Parts: sequence; structure tokens; C-alpha cells
Amino acid sequence: MTASKITTDHEEIRRWAEARNGHPARVKGTGNGGLLRIDFGEPEETLEEISWDQFFEIFDRSDLAFLYQDKTEAGAESRFNKFVSRAARNQAK
Repeated sequence: MTASKITTDHEEIRRWAEARNGHPARVKGTGNGGLLRIDFGEPEETLEEISWDQFFEIFDRSDLAFLYQDKTEAGAESRFNKFVSRAARNQAK
């Protein structure tokens, strides 16, 4: 099983996403806050691209942590990621 990592470090999140051609986004229609996503490749219709500054403002205000994998079980680059509460991050330590 491939190990997942969890972080709140903005630069680590940005490096991971950009290494996979990902960019910050949120679900359309969710207002100033919103549900955050990392969008890969062609933009999805249900997502709107936002700046990294906007992304991390929402990320911190929502008290989120970023759960992700570097590699798949087969050793390929993974795009698996999920936003979880920081409380969940602290429980995992």
C-alpha cells in the first residue's frame, strides 16, 4: 500500500500540484469560500480557477490540511489528493 502524506505547508502543496500540471480551483457557485480542488490539465466545467493566494486564504480560513500521495502502488506519479480538517491531521499524528 502506498503511504499518504498530510501537510498544511503552502509551498509543499503548490509544488506537488504544479509538478502534476495542477492549478488551484474551487467548485463554481460556492461563493467567496467554497469547496477547494486541484484541477489537472483541461479545466473542468464545474470548477473555476482561482489564484494561489485566494486558494490558501480559503484553505487556512477553513482550517484544512492537504492529504496526498506522491506515487501510486505501481510506482507511477499519483494525483490522489483530498482536503481534510486540521483536527483530523492532528489525530493522525
